[in-house]
Amino acid sequence: MKKNNKKNPRRAAYEARQEKEGQSIVKWIFATLVVLGLCFVAYYAYIMS
Repeated sequence: MKKNNKKNPRRAAYEARQEKEGQSIVKWIFATLVVLGLCFVAYYAYIMS
């Protein structure tokens, strides 16, 4: 039996949506890490002064 190499349009739409959501989550995680880093720097500067 052969596998059908053509993607189902519904599956392709699902994959595109998942990829878009994944990229959004990665951006949120990165932004959160940056904000936490800035908070740490501010806290460290406050403690050292």
